[in-house]
Amino acid sequence: MKKIAVVTATRAEYGLLSPVIKELREKESDEFKLCLIVTGTHLSEQYGMTVDEIDDRIDHRIEIPVNSDSERDISVNQAITLVKFTEIFLSEKFEAIIILGDRYESLAIAIAAGNTRTPIFHMCGGDTTEGAIDEWIRHSITKMSYLHFVTNEISRNRVIQLGEDPSRVFNYGSTSIDNVLAIADMEREEALMSIGLSDCKYALCTYHPVTLDSGSVDQKVSDFISSIEAFPDIQFIVTKSNADQGGSRINELLEEAKKEVPNLHVFTSLGTKRYLSLMKHAEFVLGNSSSGIIETPAFRIPTVNIGDRQRGRLHAKNVIDCDDRSESIISAINVALSDEYIKICSTVVSPYGSGDAGKKIASKAYEIVMSGNIELKKKFYDLKG
Repeated sequence: MKKIAVVTATRAEYGLLSPVIKELREKESDEFKLCLIVTGTHLSEQYGMTVDEIDDRIDHRIEIPVNSDSERDISVNQAITLVKFTEIFLSEKFEAIIILGDRYESLAIAIAAGNTRTPIFHMCGGDTTEGAIDEWIRHSITKMSYLHFVTNEISRNRVIQLGEDPSRVFNYGSTSIDNVLAIADMEREEALMSIGLSDCKYALCTYHPVTLDSGSVDQKVSDFISSIEAFPDIQFIVTKSNADQGGSRINELLEEAKKEVPNLHVFTSLGTKRYLSLMKHAEFVLGNSSSGIIETPAFRIPTVNIGDRQRGRLHAKNVIDCDDRSESIISAINVALSDEYIKICSTVVSPYGSGDAGKKIASKAYEIVMSGNIELKKKFYDLKG
């Protein structure tokens, strides 16, 4: 029997992997098995035990530390992750693993795969996020990987520029568009009622740490909260930060602020269905998450993108960039609410595919694994001229 493992460590990551998981499940047989490995913040009470939101068979649960207050914490987490995933890769002998993106634990998992000669199929390579440590992690994983499933043509060209053979780099679009079309089916009132709000004018927000920025997290969050207070007639639904360094401090500050700011509503996790349904009906999205860049064009709603975290990522015309000072954020929100900008957003075209990425990625991954022709001795592909 041939086996592919899909690894998920965070709520956002699982949302992007779920269309691929669903398609691979349908291909299971006596000759093929998909193994879902759940790890990271999914298994942490601090981050909401989002494993409970996974509506699928979980084959392995691997607990790793998720403390992220210091550089040492991150290194310790990676070291333990490396050892634990080396052990499971040695015992299970997967034909390939599918990992997504750019998180620090994904780098450790990729190294474990490399050490055990386990082929890596990488999703979302080639993007750029110049304000975050994710940038070099993502490109490092690209060089460790055998197959590449990118979300847009610019990213495909970057992966090839990194020396990867074009015949193994596939632009099938983003699975987030699959989710937008298939999952975001809650009505506005239903979605709001599920989090304790009546029908209202609202924005959906996520604010993550900018891991390559030396500025004060406290000041940045203060400016973020001040911007929210400037619009008392809008309810701001905020999902907590991830486990990057500085994320736990952001979450502490959000918890403190919600006691004093009546239009601030903070949630550890909303789940993919509810999150996307709330996005669909929001006035705008606010923050610095990749979700605000990739998913909002499909809903044709504005995004106010704060700071440098997503700098360099491919933007559609519905994205308004601003810096992290409250004055700049407030100005950008006013643009997002303007009739002129809403009209611009109504005709935006998503650069991230047509909603069939999960099916295409699963089919190609299955085809390659079942062929048995994976050759890990890669040649560096040199650009012509």
